[in-house]
Amino acid sequence: MFDYTHSDPSQVEYVAIGNSDTLSDGERLFVELGDKAIVVFNIKGEYYAIGDVCSHDEGPLGDGDVEAFEITCPRHGALFDIRTGKALQLPAVVDIPVYPVRERNGQIEIGIPSG
Repeated sequence: MFDYTHSDPSQVEYVAIGNSDTLSDGERLFVELGDKAIVVFNIKGEYYAIGDVCSHDEGPLGDGDVEAFEITCPRHGALFDIRTGKALQLPAVVDIPVYPVRERNGQIEIGIPSG
């Protein structure tokens, strides 16, 4: 998968997904942007966005337990780093997509690769 947080800024289009005051610390927000299912997290005032799909079996990931910056897949227990998308524990061996997130004018925006 891809770490879009390190994409060339000229090749990323930011899309507003909601007001920043609607996503409190420790909460998550599920969004669909085109064909991408994405989960946005507020962890200690910082926003992170991952693809809502486990690379092990394509199942939903966003409902998994979060501890610090790690999410556990609710289906088979694969573990991923929310900041980098890195697969940390079997059965997953492939990383998941992560997207840049920013707050601008009170809005949370997710960066999606353009083109």
